[in-house]
Amino acid sequence: MFMCCCVAVEGNSLPEEDVEMMENSDGKNTVTDEASPMLEPFIGMEFESEEAAKSFYDNYAAGMGFLMRVDAFRRSMRDGTVVWRRLVCNKEGFRRLRPRRSENRKPRAITREGCKALIVVKREKSGTWIVTKFVKEHNHPLLPLLPNGRRHCQLSQTPDEKDAKIRELSAELSRERRRCAALQQQLDMVLKEMEEHSNHLSININNVIQSVREIESNTFTKPFS
Repeated sequence: MFMCCCVAVEGNSLPEEDVEMMENSDGKNTVTDEASPMLEPFIGMEFESEEAAKSFYDNYAAGMGFLMRVDAFRRSMRDGTVVWRRLVCNKEGFRRLRPRRSENRKPRAITREGCKALIVVKREKSGTWIVTKFVKEHNHPLLPLLPNGRRHCQLSQTPDEKDAKIRELSAELSRERRRCAALQQQLDMVLKEMEEHSNHLSININNVIQSVREIESNTFTKPFS
């Protein structure tokens, strides 16, 4: 039996593999990473790996018309490996409210609506992963599929979501530009100091050479006693 502790939430994961069912020697069905018709999750469904579970639910999400998000997980206190994983709709939860910096600033689009759709998978002692919870219902309209049966995150976003993403990326670009400008200023200062040091060193060397030449000249021109 594994003892587990809760850990932080991860970001989105959208693998490209399809899935199929294979029968183990004990007669149970296990999902692998090969192509097959879309299946609906059910409690007790088994997967050969955590990645197979992610791939399966991602393809199921694409077929139903929503995006999967890889959510919370738990690790074994014995060896630190992941033994429990929650996969949710990308509209799960609610965005934390933060004070607006400016009244003129356009509010960010609401991308989370408290959707409860999810599956929970747990690793068994045998190494297989089993579905222990499945919630099918969504509290929002599902998005249409593209002709190829897959959806891209950017294509599935609403105009407001795209605007919010553009603003986020623009702000990040602005921060990076300011950071680069500061680094460039520091680099210019370092190069200037190196140049000044090099010039000062050259002057000192020239002074030493001149002094040596004067000494040599005085030595050779001094009459012998």
